[in-house]
Amino acid sequence: MINEEVLKKIKAGARVKVFEGNTPFQGLVIGRKHGSEVGATFTVRTVIAGVGVEKVFPINSPVITKVEILSSPKKIHRSKLYFVRKISGARIRQKLGVSL
Repeated sequence: MINEEVLKKIKAGARVKVFEGNTPFQGLVIGRKHGSEVGATFTVRTVIAGVGVEKVFPINSPVITKVEILSSPKKIHRSKLYFVRKISGARIRQKLGVSL
């Protein structure tokens, strides 16, 4: 279960590290769906070996042991950042003001 304080900080543009057991997955949150409902999820995207990888994490999953917020969004004005799928990492940093 995810702490309420951390849950408020998980929003589009945030850099997070999600631990499923002992396995970390670090990336950019590109969207969050369904608020704080039972079926609420958030999508994290990263590039591994030159390939974009996205994982959808349920907020109420018992498998998620910990979520670390590495950085919060600064100038994000969209709720879903699906456009980052089509642009390069350098352009993402320039447009969003975040480090990948």
